[in-house]
Amino acid sequence: MSNKVQALILGGALIVGLYLLGYTLGGSIIEYKSLERTVVVKGLSEKEVNADIVMWPIAYLRANNDLSQLYADLDSDTKSIKNFLKVNGFSDAEISISAPAVTDKIAQNYDRGNKVTYRYSAIQTLTLYSKNIEKARQAMTKITALGKGGISFRDNSYETQYLYTKLNEIKPQMLKEATKNARLSAQTFAVDSQSSLGKIKSARQGRFSISPRDDNTPYIKKVRIVSTVEYYLSD
Repeated sequence: MSNKVQALILGGALIVGLYLLGYTLGGSIIEYKSLERTVVVKGLSEKEVNADIVMWPIAYLRANNDLSQLYADLDSDTKSIKNFLKVNGFSDAEISISAPAVTDKIAQNYDRGNKVTYRYSAIQTLTLYSKNIEKARQAMTKITALGKGGISFRDNSYETQYLYTKLNEIKPQMLKEATKNARLSAQTFAVDSQSSLGKIKSARQGRFSISPRDDNTPYIKKVRIVSTVEYYLSD
C-alpha cells in the first residue's frame, strides 16, 4: 500500500473519529444543560406575635439654684416613681435607676449676659424592664397622677421598647412554611412552562425581621422571613 493511500485512510479515520467525538460531547453538553434547567423562587412566611419584654424609660426633670436641694428633689421623685411602680405590681428587680445628669448653666455660659431663673437643672431616668406587658401598659395610663403631684416628666414615650425574644421557638415552623410556599410558586411555574419540578438545587435562608405591626400597637410584632430556593426543571 502506498504512502498516499495510507495517508488518506489515516485522514479519513481521524475525521470520522473527530465527528464521533464531537457528537458525543455535543450530546453530553445538551444533556448537562437540560439537567441545569432551574427556576429560582422566593417563599414568604409571616406571623404576628405578642412582645414578651417591655423597656420603659421614665425620665424626670428638676431645676433649682441650690444644688443640694436639687439632688434632694430628685431623690424624692425617684422614691415616688418607684412606689408608683410597686403599687402597680412591679418589683425592685424590674427597676433600674441611672445617675442624674446635672447642668450648671452659669458655668457653661448658658446665660450669655441674661440672668437665668435656675442655675442648676437635672434629668434622671428610671427604667422598667419587665415581662408583664399588660401591667406596664396600664401603668403608663396612670402615671399622669405623679405629674399632678409635682413631678415633671420628659416626653419620652417614643423611647419605650417592646421586644420579642422567643424567635427560636417559631423559627422551624416559619422556615417550613416559607419553603412550602416557595415550592408552590415553583410548581406553578413548572406547570405554566410545561415542565416537571425536580429536587432543590440550592436554598438560601433570608434574615428574620421583627417589626411593630403598626404605630398604634408596638407591643404586637410582625415576624417575617423570605427564603430563596432554586429547583431543577425537567421536560
